[in-house]
Amino acid sequence: MQCYLFVHFKEKRTPDGEQVYFGVSKDGYHWEEVNHGQPVLWSMLGEKGVRDFTVLRSKEGKFYIIATDLSLAYSFRTKYNGSWENIKNNGSTQMMMWESDDLVYWSKEKELPLRKPGEGCCWAPDIIQDATTGEYILHWSSPNMEKKRKMCIYYTRTKDFKNFTEAKILYEKKNNDVIDSCMVEEKGVYYLWVKSSENPTGVIMLKSDAITGPFERMYEFDQEMEQLVGGAGAYEAPTVCRLEDGSYNLMLDFFGAQGKGQGYVSFHTEDISCGRFIRSEGDFSYPYGFKHGTILTITPEEYERVATFDFDAESYNR
Repeated sequence: MQCYLFVHFKEKRTPDGEQVYFGVSKDGYHWEEVNHGQPVLWSMLGEKGVRDFTVLRSKEGKFYIIATDLSLAYSFRTKYNGSWENIKNNGSTQMMMWESDDLVYWSKEKELPLRKPGEGCCWAPDIIQDATTGEYILHWSSPNMEKKRKMCIYYTRTKDFKNFTEAKILYEKKNNDVIDSCMVEEKGVYYLWVKSSENPTGVIMLKSDAITGPFERMYEFDQEMEQLVGGAGAYEAPTVCRLEDGSYNLMLDFFGAQGKGQGYVSFHTEDISCGRFIRSEGDFSYPYGFKHGTILTITPEEYERVATFDFDAESYNR
């Protein structure tokens, strides 16, 4: 039996929303809050707020959480003058990382400088292992300073999460921005989801036989997206989970409402190669609205450990 951990943040306008939250599930659809719905880790460096998490179990058995260094609660109306364009151009060029051996005791927060000062933001990390080299591919969204600051998906390679190669472009769309990349591998094919700003506006699906591309569009995916209430442009932050029966659960973050109306909705497919994901919202439940994160497969023992641990009792969380 496999269980699931969701690392995410909350849709709140106060600083406690932009911290590290955990949710757990025994089936990938029905989720429970952890730590009474309160943060399990707090960011005390950089902007003192973190968003858009990715979580990984390394081949050595160590766990890593990496996150966007951004606090709208502290900085949106002050440092960035209420402008996402200012965040894109002048946001943090680093990400934040925590390490753990058991999912409950975590290291001190670490800063990962991935771009040089003045090169624009680093948003929405995601990690996948390259089966051919054993390296990890960390990919994220940043502006291309040589192409009128068009948002592209960049990547770097690492073997130890201490040393990272020079960033390169993983994927860019010809005439518009892309953000929020998510990638999985199935039978030697790499599937990539990104949020496109135009043509179409919304999440698109691509594939490649190589982990760094080139990637080609899977237009079959667009058929379900075109049917979304409120328009596909109101969905972003894709994250994908392979379920125990081999099917896939795709989560898209709906932001087309205010406050608690926001949060993830679920899409399901029995065959990822066909590109057709059918909305399965009726099968999905979560105790509160939750935002941009990543799902990690865990064991039943790890599920019990995380679900019952008293995170607030640990002084490193403050």
